[in-house]
Amino acid sequence: MIDPQLSGRVALITGANHGIGAATAIALAAQGVRVYLTYYRAVPAHTPDQLAQAQALGIGGPALYEARQQQAADKVVDLIHAAGGTAVASEADLSEPDTIPALYTACERTLGPVDILVANHTHCVLETFDPARETSIGFAVRSTTAASIDAHFAVNARAVALLMAEYLHRYLARGATWGRIVTVSTDAAHAHPSNISYAASKHAIESYSRSAATEMGHYGITVNIVAPGPIQTGYLTPDQICDIAAGTPLGRGGEPSDVADVIVFLASEQARWLTGQLLYVGGGWRMSQ
Repeated sequence: MIDPQLSGRVALITGANHGIGAATAIALAAQGVRVYLTYYRAVPAHTPDQLAQAQALGIGGPALYEARQQQAADKVVDLIHAAGGTAVASEADLSEPDTIPALYTACERTLGPVDILVANHTHCVLETFDPARETSIGFAVRSTTAASIDAHFAVNARAVALLMAEYLHRYLARGATWGRIVTVSTDAAHAHPSNISYAASKHAIESYSRSAATEMGHYGITVNIVAPGPIQTGYLTPDQICDIAAGTPLGRGGEPSDVADVIVFLASEQARWLTGQLLYVGGGWRMSQ
């Protein structure tokens, strides 16, 4: 049996009330990691009744995706506790820079210093350069604005950079010698029509992560990136999943646990000689497009 040697470590995982973040928290906790989950709930576009109905039906699309985003992390924490693990959760707006040191302090007070940082949170509002792409059907697409660009970069890029900077500051202050940072991008960061600022801000994450890998390596910290393909976090309809499965070499759509297991590997002792790398986690989807 391979031992990832993670028992007793502490992980800070952002965007962990659903999807990839929640699956990662559960997977790391199963390895004996004490996990601190953060999440953020934006003002919903759907009514509470619409969100409840979407959860009950379980059919992918805008309402189910938003319903899952609106969940508190209590269910994830309860699942971890039921399996004998340790988890704490708090709601946090990472677009506010002062939130970030406060998160680390809260984690240190409840679980201990952060050994593993998983920056998984995201802001995604579809936008375009081309007015012909605008639509209000399904996931709305709007023309880009200064405010929308700023919102994407504040959450998706600046917050990740500040999370890594604070991580290193506290790591050095306590004289640590072992660390792991995993950031979550997308396999469409190179170009994503109708989702332009999301893609651009994710591309910035990749650059920040490679720079961090270069600068932090001599302190004993590895920094790697996962770039998921289409993962069912609630937004994919059954027809879309069928199309994705048909266009994916491994013949199915992706699930959050598929990405979480790769993140666990990147945090593990087995990945000790791996840093500055981007792993496409999508069943081969990207190479087939």
